[in-house]
Amino acid sequence: MKKLRSHLKYNSIILVVFIVVSFFLKGCAPAAITASIAGVTASESEKGLGTTINDTIVHAAITEGMFKKDVNKYIGININVDDGVVLLTGKVSSPEIRIDATRLSWVPRGVVEVINEIQVTEKSSIKDAAKDLASSTTIKGKLVADKNIKSVNYNVDVVNGIAYLSGIARTEKEMNLVIAYTKETKYINQLVNYIQLSESLSQ
Repeated sequence: MKKLRSHLKYNSIILVVFIVVSFFLKGCAPAAITASIAGVTASESEKGLGTTINDTIVHAAITEGMFKKDVNKYIGININVDDGVVLLTGKVSSPEIRIDATRLSWVPRGVVEVINEIQVTEKSSIKDAAKDLASSTTIKGKLVADKNIKSVNYNVDVVNGIAYLSGIARTEKEMNLVIAYTKETKYINQLVNYIQLSESLSQ
């Protein structure tokens, strides 16, 4: 009976998030996908339901803005939102696109800060891209494997050997553990940490 109640609560949270986000962003495929993913995350994330909904709305709105303007220009950009703070990573082909990504990220209501770590590069070699993917996959695997880390709370992006960490840490000890795993990973030349402690959240 206890398991049934827990399962029903889980499904209810997913449904609430999906309905709320879909209401604010009608008719956009990327927004609908974001909403469904957020429903799963909301039930487990340290951010809580309210903050997760707000961040999901912001994420979907930015994605929709880029999708509508020119999806091909912005396809190399990764977007992470934590407590209204938008982190942009990835690669674009010109400084103008990088600047425009910042402008588009400020449009949604609820954005309190935009951190633009997008790199301008003509093209990356297949070898470099493979290294970044291998590093990212390795770090994520370590976070999932460690029972002392709530991996769903973290985002990991690796671009040209630079690891960008964001998300919510339950404790400083947990955050330091995530950082340590990242630093020891092969092909990581630099680490940029944007992880927030849960006690500093606005909720």
